[in-house]
Amino acid sequence: MATISIENMKFYAYHGCFNEERVIGTNFCVSIWFETDTQKAEITDEVSDTVDYSQVYAVIKEQMSVSSHLLEHVGRRIINAVKENFKGITKIKLKISKMNPPVGGQMDCVSIILEG
Repeated sequence: MATISIENMKFYAYHGCFNEERVIGTNFCVSIWFETDTQKAEITDEVSDTVDYSQVYAVIKEQMSVSSHLLEHVGRRIINAVKENFKGITKIKLKISKMNPPVGGQMDCVSIILEG
């Protein structure tokens, strides 16, 4: 079993509770760590024997393009879509960060970490 990570993917998306967030949009950062069996790929050197992380990225990009009010909701959609599309993944940890959130104070981001 191995852990594969795709870290700090950048997206401009339209998630938020305020109407302005869903109209204007903002920057998001997404990281994913997932467990899968890589033993065969370690021997064959073939991408078909492991999880193709470019395809995982495509699934995440698609889910990020669907507006949600909550990071919790988009995060669970991402986890469900990745698990549905890649049966070899046994465990996922996902972090989504909203950069410069409109919460009335100065900060880099607000984040949620989900597992599934």
